[in-house]
Amino acid sequence: MHTVLTIAGSDSSAGAGIQADLKTFAAHHVYGCSVITAVTAQNTTRLVSLAPMPPAVVTAQIDAVAQDFDIAAVKVGMCGTAGVIEAVADAIRRYRFATVVVDPVLTASVGRPLLDAAGLEALRKSLLPRTTVLTPNVPEAEALIRRPIRHVADMRDAAARLAQLGPRAVVIKGGHLNGPPTDVVFSNGQLSELKGERIAARHTHGTGCTFSAALAARLALGDDLVVAARAAKEYVAGAILRAPGLGHGNGPLGHF
Repeated sequence: MHTVLTIAGSDSSAGAGIQADLKTFAAHHVYGCSVITAVTAQNTTRLVSLAPMPPAVVTAQIDAVAQDFDIAAVKVGMCGTAGVIEAVADAIRRYRFATVVVDPVLTASVGRPLLDAAGLEALRKSLLPRTTVLTPNVPEAEALIRRPIRHVADMRDAAARLAQLGPRAVVIKGGHLNGPPTDVVFSNGQLSELKGERIAARHTHGTGCTFSAALAARLALGDDLVVAARAAKEYVAGAILRAPGLGHGNGPLGHF
């Protein structure tokens, strides 16, 4: 069985972060290990509090897993601080992980910022050059390239610009734009578009985490990038349709 490692925050409502990633890994029949970067108190309506882990604790978790398991792929989600990002980037360098999917989580689903300016700069300078696939949504891509994205043509330009920051490939998720959700994949100088149908649903908590986790799982299983991205997109759509309808706000997905 392939092992996939998630490095992300803990969501007490289990809709996003570590909990969503482990559910996604299980649904894809890969074994999930986890490194917690922060502990959050949150539910489907609000983020109550966030406690980042000390970088040394993050490093110790990664060391413990990497020294015992053969890691087929790594998914990096919310890191929370510049220090944690530096620790994660250093571990990727030391262990030479072959496949690293980075979901640059900058804000919570309820809108609260999760990474400050220093963290964003550390993301650009230390983590992106060690990234195999970067998976931002439109607002995250805008923050990274410091320019607005209004149309799919802007997404194509943004993907190429993001690749210049170091990732070997970029997948920009287009769900925040009007119209059918189109994702843009940039790899080896080539652009692809993955089209989909917009699903009218309230329960979409953790879609970004779930997409990047599914992508990491599919890459670990041997899919090429476009095939893996298309499969991850279809998995998220199915999980939205299967949402159990829990909570009073933006509820969790149905991972199984």
